[in-house]
Amino acid sequence: MTDDRVTNNISSFLKRTNLLSKVLRFVFTHIFRYIFPIMTKVAVGILRRNGKILACQRKRGGRYELKWEFPGGKLEPGESVEECLARELREELSIHVHSVDHIEVQSAEYDDGGLFEVAYCDVGGFDGEPANNVFEQIRWVTVQELRSLDILEGNKDFIAKMEG
Repeated sequence: MTDDRVTNNISSFLKRTNLLSKVLRFVFTHIFRYIFPIMTKVAVGILRRNGKILACQRKRGGRYELKWEFPGGKLEPGESVEECLARELREELSIHVHSVDHIEVQSAEYDDGGLFEVAYCDVGGFDGEPANNVFEQIRWVTVQELRSLDILEGNKDFIAKMEG
């Protein structure tokens, strides 16, 4: 076999291997997660003040843009729900959480394949005035007002059970 044929065979093999790699990556990232969904664990804070609850609107251009939600975010590896909540509320609102009175966990599945285990944390107390560090807007609302907002689909069952 000549050197050119060997080089061409190797080049052809590498191109096929690269294509196979791309196909497998696509299958894993776009199809596999629907067959074996990966649950994302999040902690969100229910902050209350004077009969109102803090609602936060997601930024324009992001995932679930302009939907209303409770502040919070994804748990990092090895992090407890309470540690995650404290970190997320410090980052998003510049507040320090003192205590969590109650935690209720619910699962939520979205049309885009998102699967979340949400820990709703009733914040017992916090220091500081919530500052909008990452949202389109934040707003103190009554439960009735909260129900009228364009809420994330996964939060609707929890909000429906809220008294107020």
